[in-house]
Amino acid sequence: MTEQAVRPVVVKLGGSTLGAHDTSLADLAALARAGGSVVIVHGGGKAITDWLSRLGSPTRFVRGLRVTDEASLDIVLGVLAGMVNTQLVAELARHGAPAVGLTGADGGLLLVEQADRELGYVGTIVEVRPEILRRLLTAGLVPVVAPIGLGRSDGALYNLNADTAAGAIAAAIAAERLIFLTDVEGVRDAEGALLATLDEARAQALIEAGAIAGGMIPKVEACLAAGRAVIADGRQPGALERAMREESGTLVLGAPARLAT
Repeated sequence: MTEQAVRPVVVKLGGSTLGAHDTSLADLAALARAGGSVVIVHGGGKAITDWLSRLGSPTRFVRGLRVTDEASLDIVLGVLAGMVNTQLVAELARHGAPAVGLTGADGGLLLVEQADRELGYVGTIVEVRPEILRRLLTAGLVPVVAPIGLGRSDGALYNLNADTAAGAIAAAIAAERLIFLTDVEGVRDAEGALLATLDEARAQALIEAGAIAGGMIPKVEACLAAGRAVIADGRQPGALERAMREESGTLVLGAPARLAT
């Protein structure tokens, strides 16, 4: 089954879904075995913090983003592109999915510029070149993307927000939908009620009111960029299937951004 025959789904794995305590990876493998076209984007912030701590390197955040200096960049690259990415590929293979690990630097997939000198090697995505993903999907493979970008101006490697990377990729390949499998049930309003749907106008209002805050902001912004997305609790058995049917979590509707060449 080719990419032309079925629009791909982009799945962002984060929070507890990076562990082995839910069905997310088995469900993703089942989708791929059934002929589904899927791109996986993963994070790894907790693992990075753990390894920085083990090596005696401090963790510092500015405006919610991890400061990534030259020394910590090596750890970020090793954890994301090495440990986390390879473990996910191996686990998917164990479930029968032909997964291929790569980063946003491979094939110039995610081209970036430095976000802020104060943040160091943290990038802002300025261009997506999805040809490598299209080739892998057409070959029936499952791309597993680590959030590392390639500097468009300097050729350096940059740490990326994985949520933002997932949204940019989903928009660039005109994904059927973007699905966040994370460790929350979805988006909640100012009173704490779980929202079944969320559009751009209400999302901006909730951000301004502080009801959507912290790490939920880049998730919602990525969903809006993708056009159609679901934020769901990946800890629940069968979460992927229910999110695919838009029967769980929060359905976010926006206007897809275009960063592809």
